[in-house]
Amino acid sequence: MRKNFGPKPWLFPLPVLMIATYDQDGNPDVMNAAWGGLYDGAKVILCLSAGHKTTQNIQQRKAFTLSFADAAHEKEADYVGLVSANQVPDKLEKAGFHTEKSEYVDAPIVKEFPMALECKLIKFNEDGNVIGEIINVSADESILTPDGKIDSDKLEILSFDPVCNAYRKLGEKIGNAFQDGKALQ
Repeated sequence: MRKNFGPKPWLFPLPVLMIATYDQDGNPDVMNAAWGGLYDGAKVILCLSAGHKTTQNIQQRKAFTLSFADAAHEKEADYVGLVSANQVPDKLEKAGFHTEKSEYVDAPIVKEFPMALECKLIKFNEDGNVIGEIINVSADESILTPDGKIDSDKLEILSFDPVCNAYRKLGEKIGNAFQDGKALQ
């Protein structure tokens, strides 16, 4: 028997996205957001309200970076989602995060997160969502496989569980995409 819950925003997994920007004075900021993902090919979409400092920064600087929150920084990632840079301008420092400037876009990369999607703003769509183009993906060598690919196990990516308001670490590899189903052909 199934239980009905009605319409809920319950999509699994939702990566915990760390969105980093510079403000009008060049100060770095980072926020935590779960409502976002791939939009098309090399594009991303972020569902951010207009009142976020990050949204204002993206409008002004036309760029942002996306990193994935990881198990090692769960508390810090949660903190920067709890407080706004509108009220706590030094929240990045309070979280213990450090940044460096992206080589490709006018946005910071958070050093503690070993992978970043460096994006330029394409537009705000009719719903106010941010659409960005991925200009570069950078990754620290510590998360690469011996053949130079990004190893998601080494990332220890957090996923937001919207049903239980929990963070979960993504699990083990169980198969091969675009391969295992061929056994049924």
